[in-house]
Amino acid sequence: MYSIVWLMLLAYSKLVSTEKFTNEGTKSIFILAGQSNMSGRGGVVNGTWDGFVPPECRPNPMIRRLRSDLTWEEAREPLHKDVDVNKTCGIGPGMAFSNWVLERDLGLGVVGLVPCAVGGTDISRWSRGGSLYNQLLHRARAAMHGGGGLIRAILWYQGESDTENLEDAKLYKGRLEKFFADVRSDLMSPMLPVIQVALASGQGSYVDIVRKAQLEIELPNVRCVDAKGLPLEPDGLHLSTAGQVQLGRMLADAFLQIMAPLPVPSSAPKSAHNFFSGLV
Repeated sequence: MYSIVWLMLLAYSKLVSTEKFTNEGTKSIFILAGQSNMSGRGGVVNGTWDGFVPPECRPNPMIRRLRSDLTWEEAREPLHKDVDVNKTCGIGPGMAFSNWVLERDLGLGVVGLVPCAVGGTDISRWSRGGSLYNQLLHRARAAMHGGGGLIRAILWYQGESDTENLEDAKLYKGRLEKFFADVRSDLMSPMLPVIQVALASGQGSYVDIVRKAQLEIELPNVRCVDAKGLPLEPDGLHLSTAGQVQLGRMLADAFLQIMAPLPVPSSAPKSAHNFFSGLV
């Protein structure tokens, strides 16, 4: 008898918890996609995360995260812990981005983060019809319908894996432009803001070619922030925790400049590159 009552109480508590996250109003949804520097390796050394969460990445009841099982929860670092499962995740740019955006634009309401990044993936693995592309669409659509929401932007940081092969580096710009166009088309949002990151590092010898491609993207409502010069972990590839905090604020500034009619003072270093001052 007691076991039946306990099971009934447990089921009720889960229902209340689900309602808490689905009946909280329309979310401002942000897709986090790319590879390891988007999923976050800040504070990860030799496969172990140090567990340090800076104040800029603190949990906030106004920030939610879409879990791998497509349910919402309060967002906490590491954001990609159940999505990018083959490597140890640490601090990424998502929480710093969200907290900075909310500090400066309370009109956004609840922020819903949709982690989709997977480490070690080149741009060809994100092409339309592939598993990563399909997973991104599936999670984005679930986010919109699971409690209601509007996708405000895609935050994209990828390209390190495309620096290893000269042919891939040369083809990168066209592949990236097609990816942006395909995602916008399939999400039925042709002017969806995309904020991409120009590489701070790479796995191969052709970093400059990929960076040039990223910085020269000329699509409407696409902006680029430049991560070059941000602090790296000892591996020389991944942004450190401090670097991720800076990047999060740079991404937030770029997003706010797209959305706001007046210029937003930037926290980005002078090396940051931004294209398109507003909607086209």
